[in-house]
This record gives sequence, structure tokens and C-alpha cells, in this order.
Amino acid sequence: MNDPKDPLLLDHEADGIKELDNNLPRWWVWLFYLCIIFAFGYMGYYHVMKAGDLQIAEYEKEWKRGEEIKSAALAKFESSMGSLTPSKDAVLLATGQQTYTTLCAPCHGPQGQGLVGPNLCDDYWIHGSNFVDNVKTIVNGIPEKGMVTWKGVLKPTEIHAVASYIYTFRGTKPPNPKPPENQAPTGPKVEFE
Repeated sequence: MNDPKDPLLLDHEADGIKELDNNLPRWWVWLFYLCIIFAFGYMGYYHVMKAGDLQIAEYEKEWKRGEEIKSAALAKFESSMGSLTPSKDAVLLATGQQTYTTLCAPCHGPQGQGLVGPNLCDDYWIHGSNFVDNVKTIVNGIPEKGMVTWKGVLKPTEIHAVASYIYTFRGTKPPNPKPPENQAPTGPKVEFE
């Protein structure tokens, strides 16, 4: 029998290390028991009684709710599209510039001079030259010419911002502009998937 004042060391040892035989703290033991009780309750509620939604069902619900909100916002935006005007707000234009630089500049050039896509600085616009036509082009894209449909990708405020920023290109003279669309050479038709 060990003296109560002796450390509670067990008899076995390995490499000079002995195991200390002390009791676990009571709070830790009760926490362990509560975790076991919670695990049985969780399994019974979700997997046996099927009373609650599992993660995939919760995800599907959230995704569906998000799509409804997005569709409602786009429908509202499209219904008001006819009355949109280009914004001159500096913050909105800065947002539009950022979106343009990221998404549009690879095809239209950083200054709207046109690369693969048409020149945005001249007066010759294939799909309409007024602001509303530009917004519709951004929203619906021109899939047959390779322009992405941004509806559902960009928020309505982002579409308005980038269209407003593009509107600032009109009349500018960037270096090495692409010829206006009425003078651009026609090439073979390219099919995009």
C-alpha cells in the first residue's frame, strides 16, 4: 500500500518513465458523459427518427432560397432596365472600373480600345449604342460572338456600375484602337460552345 502522500506512480516503467495514476478532473469526466449523451441524441434525432434535415438537405434549402432571392432581384432589375441612366457617382464608377478591369478588359482592352471584342470608344455599336442597349448586352451577352452572359454572375448593381464605367469611354482616343465595327474586316464565322 502506498503512502497517501506518495505520488500515485504505477509499478511499470519504460525508459525510466513511470505512469502517473491520478484521476481525471471531474469536469472533464462529466463533459465526456455529456458528449456521449449528445451523440446518442443527435443520432436518434437526425438518423433514426429523421426529424431534422441533414447537411445536404440544409444546403439544398439554402441554395434554393438564395436562387429565389437572386431571381427576384434580377427580375426587378430587368423590369427597371429601360429607365436606367449612366451613373456619375465616383464610388460606383470605381466599382465598375474594377469589374471591367477584371472581366471585360481581356477582350475589350484596358482602355476600351478593343482587342478580341469591339472598340467601346467609338460611335459604332453593333448591338445598340444607347446606355440601355449596353446594359442589355452585358446582361444577356452575345453568346454567338463569345461574349459571356453576365446575368446571374454579376449583381444588378455591378452590371449598372460596369455599364456606367464603359459609358465613360465614349469619345476617348486610346492608343491603337480597333477599327470601328462599320470598317472592321469580316472574318470567318467562329462557333463558340
